[in-house]
Amino acid sequence: MKGNAIVGQSGGPTAAINSSLAGVYTTAKERGAGKVFGMLHGIQGLLEEKYVDLSEHIKNDLDVELLKRTPSAYLGSCRYKLPEIFENEEIYQKIFDILDKLDVKYFFYIGGNDSMDTIKKLYDYSMVTGRGKDVSFIGVPKTIDNDLAVTDHTPGFGSAAKYIGTSVKEIIRDSKCIEYPNGLVTIVEIMGRNAGWLTGAAALSRGEDCKGPDMIFLPEIPFDMDFFMKKTQELLEREGSVVVCLSEGVKLKDGRYVCELSTEGVDYVDSFGHKQLTGTAAFLCSHVASELGCKTRSVEFSTLQRAGSHIASRVDIQEAFQVGGAAVKAADEGDNGKMVILKRVSDDPYQCSTDLYDVHKIANDEKVVPTEWIDVKNANVTEKFISYVKPLIQADVPAVMVDGIPRHLYNREL
Repeated sequence: MKGNAIVGQSGGPTAAINSSLAGVYTTAKERGAGKVFGMLHGIQGLLEEKYVDLSEHIKNDLDVELLKRTPSAYLGSCRYKLPEIFENEEIYQKIFDILDKLDVKYFFYIGGNDSMDTIKKLYDYSMVTGRGKDVSFIGVPKTIDNDLAVTDHTPGFGSAAKYIGTSVKEIIRDSKCIEYPNGLVTIVEIMGRNAGWLTGAAALSRGEDCKGPDMIFLPEIPFDMDFFMKKTQELLEREGSVVVCLSEGVKLKDGRYVCELSTEGVDYVDSFGHKQLTGTAAFLCSHVASELGCKTRSVEFSTLQRAGSHIASRVDIQEAFQVGGAAVKAADEGDNGKMVILKRVSDDPYQCSTDLYDVHKIANDEKVVPTEWIDVKNANVTEKFISYVKPLIQADVPAVMVDGIPRHLYNREL
């Protein structure tokens, strides 16, 4: 590699995003990059000239291993939407001035749909204007939502799915231990705006020792309140305890999010126009308690499902590192305007390889759960869904324990 590299992280963090950062850094150094800079808080931080020399942070192999086991985004993240090209050219000029100043020839951005939009716009600007035409812009996939198009799956999803399957199983165990006079309904709210990959992972709790959730609702299928209430009542009368898992983004047939039925409403909207979705489980619990007169309990995994590095999937961590390295290799060999994708070769034994794909065909697209993988009649997912996810949650990554608590690599610059 000739010149320096820079890498940033964007969007929601995961238990595996730092493994991709480790993959970018170690592969870039192995291939002869001068310096590898890290943007602090993504492209937003770069615009404020906030960056670090990663060699001052990652000093040895132990640091690399700690980084791979550290949740959240080591460099900090952002949800910053670049304007359309020429809508605000000053922003682009400033970014490319900074890249020139740092002698950056390789630009890597680790993230999901919105992050790939950033890669696309920077690449397009360099092609249209000739600025930075010697810089390679490569996207590194990341998102627990698993909704990036083209790639078989995304790093981060496997570990989140493992956390969800495990936690739901524990919740089911807990819900059975006390008999309440009128029964108990537990509703678990799981991340997922338009794609139900994470919520479907609740079915991983199903096995010889656990029947799994009684109902699973994904945002791909309109939420039918009457069906939900009728089935809940039937299950209560038969089982006494009901566990329901649903996506935060479930919508009614008229397009309204269920959480919008709450009197608290949905107020916050980010720069990409995404409404903050929360309170779905709490609203439904209140409704069920009022209508059916039973005890209810709402559980919102929130950030826990993306921060659970203590239960990360080894397959996920290894693949995250792999896509980081593949991005560097691609840039070093002259590729540009691409994102690394994962291609499943086989399920049994599980094998997966990396490839490259035009970022224009990925950015701002969204991969949802195929409807044939959803069992609408029984409010569940099919065996095809489970067969798809299971290979991604295999094996563990032992934490480096200090005084009984996992040790992380800590960034004092944030």
